[in-house]
Amino acid sequence: MAIRRALAAHTTLTLAYVDEDGPQACAVLYATGGTAASSSPAPDHAPDSAPGYGPDLGSGPALYFVTATTTRHGRALAEPDARVAFTVQRDGQEWGELTGIQGRGRCRILAGAERAAGWRVYTERFPFVEQSDRLRDALERTTLWELRPDWLRLIDNGQGFGHKEEWQRPEGRPLS
Repeated sequence: MAIRRALAAHTTLTLAYVDEDGPQACAVLYATGGTAASSSPAPDHAPDSAPGYGPDLGSGPALYFVTATTTRHGRALAEPDARVAFTVQRDGQEWGELTGIQGRGRCRILAGAERAAGWRVYTERFPFVEQSDRLRDALERTTLWELRPDWLRLIDNGQGFGHKEEWQRPEGRPLS
């Protein structure tokens, strides 16, 4: 699916949220399920058992990122029923080839076995984290989050100006 490939092709998302001071945005490095340790997109044949993947988007991809709950965005995301919006795109694109993702969803803190599974996905995507004792130790003490989109829009001007593909979580589908 084109949306899954586009998410796997990038590593940074801009996360927008609202707190008591109003709207704000921040950039975070993210990983999505599968074996996306290389800079190339995840293959269409990513195993159904890989976190964040399946034969289709089903209940939606899982995006994993690290941030402390003491940051402004960490505090806002930890609020009950907090909603986020986000974008994913590569910098420096030309209009005719512009591609990117827009999305909305919810974030949650991972713990226990879910954190271990999400951490594996994250460190597969960013192997340099495991290669540095100092960085690994620091990030292992930091909160790992899961972002579950409930709506995604792919923009791909390479297929024609304004080309869009959308996905929405089916009604009644759980977030996890």
